[in-house]
Amino acid sequence: MSENTNYDASSIQVLEGLDPVRKRPGMYIGSTDSRGLHHLVWEVVDNAIDEAMAGYCQNIEVKIHKDGSISVADDGRGIPVEKHEKTGISAVETVLTVLHAGGKFGGSGYKVSGGLHGVGVSVVNALSVRTEVTVDRDGGKHFVAFEKGVPAEPLKKIADQTRQGTIVQFWPDGDIFETLDFDFEVLKKRLRQQAYLTRGITISLFDEREGQEKACQFYFEGGISSFVRHLNAGKTTISKILMLEGEAENVSVEVAMQYTQEFRENIQTFANNIQTIEGGTHLTGFQTALTRVINKYARDNNLLKEKEPNFTNDDVKEGLTAIISVKIPEPQFEGQTKSKLGNSEVRGITNKIVAEKLSEFLAENPNDAKAIINKCALATRARLAARAARDTVIRKGALEGMTLPGKLADCSSKDPAKSELFIVEGDSAGGSAKQGRDRHTQAILPLRGKILNTESCRLEKMLSNNEVKNLIIALGTAIGDQFNVEKLRYHKIVIMTDADVDGAHIRTLLLTLLYRHFRPLLDNGFVYIAQPPLYKLSKGKKVWYAMTDEEKDVLVKEHDIRGENIQRYKGLGEMNPEQLWETTMNPESRTLLRVTVKDAERADHIFNVLMGNEVMPRRRFIQTHAAEIKELDI
Repeated sequence: MSENTNYDASSIQVLEGLDPVRKRPGMYIGSTDSRGLHHLVWEVVDNAIDEAMAGYCQNIEVKIHKDGSISVADDGRGIPVEKHEKTGISAVETVLTVLHAGGKFGGSGYKVSGGLHGVGVSVVNALSVRTEVTVDRDGGKHFVAFEKGVPAEPLKKIADQTRQGTIVQFWPDGDIFETLDFDFEVLKKRLRQQAYLTRGITISLFDEREGQEKACQFYFEGGISSFVRHLNAGKTTISKILMLEGEAENVSVEVAMQYTQEFRENIQTFANNIQTIEGGTHLTGFQTALTRVINKYARDNNLLKEKEPNFTNDDVKEGLTAIISVKIPEPQFEGQTKSKLGNSEVRGITNKIVAEKLSEFLAENPNDAKAIINKCALATRARLAARAARDTVIRKGALEGMTLPGKLADCSSKDPAKSELFIVEGDSAGGSAKQGRDRHTQAILPLRGKILNTESCRLEKMLSNNEVKNLIIALGTAIGDQFNVEKLRYHKIVIMTDADVDGAHIRTLLLTLLYRHFRPLLDNGFVYIAQPPLYKLSKGKKVWYAMTDEEKDVLVKEHDIRGENIQRYKGLGEMNPEQLWETTMNPESRTLLRVTVKDAERADHIFNVLMGNEVMPRRRFIQTHAAEIKELDI
């Protein structure tokens, strides 16, 4: 894609002044928690990525310094340093102090840009106690500094220099952010993703903090095909990695895809290197082409019989891992979070390119094509079997009255916002919980033994399992394509298992089921884990409970408690109803952990490793993390 190489002060277009970002930071970076803190880094990195996408930058280096600051260095053209015609100050100072000032606006600075809103580095500047910018260009090294968005040291040339590039170093403001602790793993994941999306660029990350020193470097010649290979590590694949590329009307489309034996798809979409979590027109274009081309190939080659129905969109996506990356001169996003691409023209362009290239691949690779068609046919049979099984469950449930299982001790409240469902391990603990609960708001569903591992089984098998079926009916949301979060009967779903290895396993099985088939319950914050105490300590008529060994040791020392007055709970069933209510179920005194999914890609990988069919990845995971286990109950 061609570029205007004349990148100077005239390329910087100013839309408006720097408004009170410090007063309402959430409007610009989403939040002031850890996510907002890391958003500052993304804004600066995006500027460097823009230079790379334009073909002027090969290396980006991110450092977490000992003093808590972060620096992002690139070897791009360097932010222009000459005087800006409209603002009367240098272009670099304009970019740092004026909101919506940057090379992304007006079209002459960048043809394609990732820092799409252009608020980036000025917002970083406003929300940092100090920002230092070093620019190497025009034969000199130039330096300028700011404090809380206000110029502190004017732009000056400090040395002669032949290289080109920009270094932005900033110290986030502790009065703005809830935390100033940068997470190496969060940075690492995002930078690796950017390296996949920008083929041939080298991105390095260094952590120089005392006791945390580590480093990593990413370079992927294969680009997004390497990304797909990474996502499919440890999975059984059934086709080569397909690379579908093309360009039309100044829109560049790259798709890398590969089929696996998994039951779920993993399709991630990007526009100008920004992840579009909610998809958009590029995803719609891809899915339409995928379904049409695979059905046509199957019909043309007699792999779908005349009386057999066409594959659905879900059938052709089962087991598919795909990265869809488009580059657009004027992207339109729905919502301030850049999460859904809205450009209508991108749908047709993506559809045409994918259809053409995918048809060529299937024609030239008949073995891969046949494996893909067989996978789709298997998905179709499973879908029809699952529908029949689900309909049977629904019909049977309706006949049994209010569709609720007999084991469920329901609450009298019909208001989901006030209702809680405790999923309890075993009939013994279930009995205590039923007796000790608040019957108005708390429902109890005891589980018998360990539920089915739903990571590697299809829906029809799940629906034949009584424990899973009872839970689905109790939740009220249905499952699969009929799932409806609005019908959820309880807004607190509490997993309450024993504090031992078996309890942890049952909790993991339940979380696997909820993550894979009831993901909106996690996304909406409806899922919790109960925290029953490990110890009961007594002295005379006084009783204390301890959640951890550390808490127990403090109480023993503080109250001079002897050994015979310390009881270690091995299971919930050892507590009488009053104790279970007082320690674990009473809203006034209990502790609940809310289950959230910060990193969907990592969560997907961990569930696949721990609960999937492949033994070797699980063995490696256990060997890697075995040293972290301090104590094991057997």
